[in-house]
Amino acid sequence: MTSTLAPAVAPLQLGPLTVDPAVVLAPMAGITNPAFRTLCREFGAGLYVCEMITTRALVERNEKTLRMIRATPEEAAAGFSVQLYGVDPATVGRAVEMLVDEEVAGTRPAHVDLNFGCPVPKVTRKGGGSALPWRRVLFRDIVRAAVRAAGDVPVTVKTRIGIDADHVTYLDAGRIAQDEGAAAITLHGRTADQLYSGTADWAPIARLVETVDIPVLGNGDVWEADDALRLMGETGCAGVVIGRGCLGRPWLFGDLAAAFAGESRRALPTLREVAAVMYRHAQLLSAEQGELHGCTDFRKHVAWYLKGFSVGSDVRRALAMVSSLDELAGLLGRIPDQPYPTAVLGGPRGRTSSPRPVALPEGWLDDRDDPRPPAGAELETSGG
Repeated sequence: MTSTLAPAVAPLQLGPLTVDPAVVLAPMAGITNPAFRTLCREFGAGLYVCEMITTRALVERNEKTLRMIRATPEEAAAGFSVQLYGVDPATVGRAVEMLVDEEVAGTRPAHVDLNFGCPVPKVTRKGGGSALPWRRVLFRDIVRAAVRAAGDVPVTVKTRIGIDADHVTYLDAGRIAQDEGAAAITLHGRTADQLYSGTADWAPIARLVETVDIPVLGNGDVWEADDALRLMGETGCAGVVIGRGCLGRPWLFGDLAAAFAGESRRALPTLREVAAVMYRHAQLLSAEQGELHGCTDFRKHVAWYLKGFSVGSDVRRALAMVSSLDELAGLLGRIPDQPYPTAVLGGPRGRTSSPRPVALPEGWLDDRDDPRPPAGAELETSGG
């Protein structure tokens, strides 16, 4: 049953691009490939961002990277979104030019996002990701280069609260991004040293909303559509960015579309219905990568889809080794139907971690106004 509640959430405006509902799929390495983006789009609407693309690899026309940024026909029609990682303003600017002017993705992107939020040690120890906004002049130069190269394509920025509690960067980053023409900024409610531990702190998101005039998107611990409504209500943010919450639950985007339209409808698929989604996901991966590689890639999703369901350990093990669509269909057909396990609703999904000190280049914290790109911080491969 569906009942209508008030009020509905306004669409998100990023320059000339209207995102309705105001929901963005966060880039996730090995996850947000064309197959997963297609599946999520079939359930809802919003903006679906590809896996993180490294600007060096794009500028050097790395074959894997060029394959990763190919837009699907649906994306070409509805709006293709690319997230870039880069530490050198000139390289970032050139990468954006290639996307916008040369259309190396097969279509002109509707949106470009800049990653300043990655907390992974291999990135931060070189001064990239969530370490980079500490160098505010360099951060400014990168955003400036991207915005100038993008023309009328909106550029957004994603970042974290800071490196740690003693090195907070998000307010400076928000002001700089706004001054340099960014269309919006996304804030994940954790510092880099927290990685994915504990509970996201949404208070800084509210503080950033009060500080800047451009739209602020909230990110962190949005596990259900009602979490998104609560985040927006508590912070005043203009939209939400969804990462781990949709792992094994692409129908979350349908829930979000309903919630943002003011409806109470939420999906609680039976195991048989979940199995159909799993098979569809594997089909899409197989069409993209070939059946063996597609089914192999699908294996990582099995535990997320089946979280909370009563499934025998032998079937789970077999599903984790599946290598063909027929095999997948046969195994899924052996599982008795059952209602959705509501006990898992609202709980964390995907990777978790313990806090740990952030690995940084020597002397990284000494001079916030050093404009030099960090040595060796450019990544050679895309995806994270």
